[in-house]
Amino acid sequence: MNKYLTELIGTFFLVFTIGCVVLSHIPVAPLAIGAVLMVMVYAGGHVSGGHYNPAVTLAVWLRGRCDTKDVLPYWAAQVAGALLAALAARFLYGGGLGDGTAVASVPMVVASVPAALLAEFLFTFALCYVVLNVATAKGTAGNSFYGVAIGMTVMTGAFAVGNISGGAFNPAVAVGITVMKLSAWSNFWIFLVANFVGAAAAAGVFKLNNPADV
Repeated sequence: MNKYLTELIGTFFLVFTIGCVVLSHIPVAPLAIGAVLMVMVYAGGHVSGGHYNPAVTLAVWLRGRCDTKDVLPYWAAQVAGALLAALAARFLYGGGLGDGTAVASVPMVVASVPAALLAEFLFTFALCYVVLNVATAKGTAGNSFYGVAIGMTVMTGAFAVGNISGGAFNPAVAVGITVMKLSAWSNFWIFLVANFVGAAAAAGVFKLNNPADV
């Protein structure tokens, strides 16, 4: 149970931070998003692995470092954390910023579905590839940089393609930003397809590059 609670808490603070910085129009939002993911990975990595992302859980499971019995409970905890975070962020910012400035309520609709699919696939692949190499590989066992590497990957992706796809790279984040009305429901399938395919591809590449690392 402690693993699932850790996944819920970490995902909550990731999605809560995303909601707060986007709803309050902070211009360097990706810095805060990457930073909160980094600290939550460090905080919970020794308990649950610090996935906070159903796509990462899929990649780690395919790589052989997550028990099959944990996959669905991890996903449930991650989605629950995202939903709670969405409600908390909308409670804080849903009525405005406290200075008479209304929060934008028009959800983002992707301009190009193929571009959004590619953007989400590439950076979900990058995220899962980094996680597998810095947090599960024998060659990097015991390192102290895994949280920084993971957080900076998400930060980089958000800066690079956030304006194309919304920069989720995470189905739980997709749930959160959709519930917060930051992304249209018509975008939701894009995240699911691209994120899970990217995760599976990363696991495949990792196993290809590291055949002896089992």
